[in-house]
Amino acid sequence: MRVDLDRKLVEAFPNLYADRHKSMLETCMCWGFDCGDGWFDILWRLSEKLEVLGVRADQVKEKYGTLRVYFTCPAAGYDEAETAVDFAEVESLRTCELCGAPGKINEGPWYAVRCPACGKIDA
Repeated sequence: MRVDLDRKLVEAFPNLYADRHKSMLETCMCWGFDCGDGWFDILWRLSEKLEVLGVRADQVKEKYGTLRVYFTCPAAGYDEAETAVDFAEVESLRTCELCGAPGKINEGPWYAVRCPACGKIDA
């Protein structure tokens, strides 16, 4: 994700992304948001929900073509946080990771969600 979008998320949701600039010995958030710019809006909506639940993001990335968010959360908000993360993952499955337009999963040579304009993934 672009540096400016990364910065917007970290500044808007300081508790959720409090570990963003810690060392790799402490958190996987040191790698930033390891996904394309097209999922920024999905992450923003998810972050709005998670910030108020007291969630701490451990890692945000693309895996097998979908958005994955790993987190630590107080027990009281865990179910709600898990539901929100699951919804974001499903939303990413139909959103182009590059541009945010409607897309679908491309299964080869590796999984990725792309719209017709951004095209298929080449080997």
